Amino acid sequence: MGAAEYASQVRTLPKLGLGVGLRNEHFNHILSERPNVDWFEAISENFMDSGGRPGWVIRQIAEHYPIVLHGVSLSIGSADPLNEGYLARLKLLADDVQAKWVSDHLCWTGVLSINSHDLLPLPLNEETLGHVTSRVHHVQEVLGRPLILENPSTYASFQTSDIPEPEFLRALSDATGCGLLLDVNNVYVSCFNDGTDPLEYLEKIPFEKVIQMHLAGHTNCGEFLLDTHDQPVTRGVWELFRLAWQRTGGAATLLEWDGDVPAFEDLHAEVLKAREFMAGEVEALHLYQGAAAPGRARVSNPVDHIVSPVRGHSRLDA
Repeated sequence: MGAAEYASQVRTLPKLGLGVGLRNEHFNHILSERPNVDWFEAISENFMDSGGRPGWVIRQIAEHYPIVLHGVSLSIGSADPLNEGYLARLKLLADDVQAKWVSDHLCWTGVLSINSHDLLPLPLNEETLGHVTSRVHHVQEVLGRPLILENPSTYASFQTSDIPEPEFLRALSDATGCGLLLDVNNVYVSCFNDGTDPLEYLEKIPFEKVIQMHLAGHTNCGEFLLDTHDQPVTRGVWELFRLAWQRTGGAATLLEWDGDVPAFEDLHAEVLKAREFMAGEVEALHLYQGAAAPGRARVSNPVDHIVSPVRGHSRLDA
């Protein structure tokens, strides 16, 4: 299947509404109360290798809600060969839960078979574009569906980068047919850290390729912002979301919250705030005005997403 066919599939993906990330803390509540949520996004690695309760839980939830899989270990930009075993297990899970789509990040996570458990930035130039394009082609061939790629949050850029990120994503999508996941908080954080304009970033995004958006909270460290996923969405990110959402024509939107996870009702209430920003005219934007006071610098790391509380607090004694 070629890029045109995958691009055609992307255009037919459903507009799922407002969803939340599926987290261990909420398994029992979701199963017993079956809350009125439009859809859930599950971290792929949490369920790919589990034949125990997590596997049983996601299958139960998939019977009642649309499920989207979101990965943190594909490492699409690494110089290491793609992990064929990982891809096979990802396809098996996606088929099992009838995932609406499968997403990951435009990044690399490790090299020489060592996983850094972080989403590391890529030099954005023609050489990288060719490298990532060939890998996306292969991933889509294995999965038998278009891959959806997200813009990561970044704290540094390479001197060898000469293609702005939204233009890189457009070129990658044109070459492969992949879809895009626009993380609005990541745009806000990365542009602040890089000293660039988030509105100019959005002007260059091919919104016709965006089938999902992410919202999240971040931590203001004064001189820089950290993508921490551990607090409510800021006013500036909501304003950016309003602008982006209207241009997508209603892309599926999801709230990520991975640290100090609140009760499910509070989490759901936070994403429902999006309704306030979906309607009405875009007012004058003051995106970084009145930003929250500097907070504690807790670094967000994919390990937070894939380690259950039980595993996270366990240790082996010598």
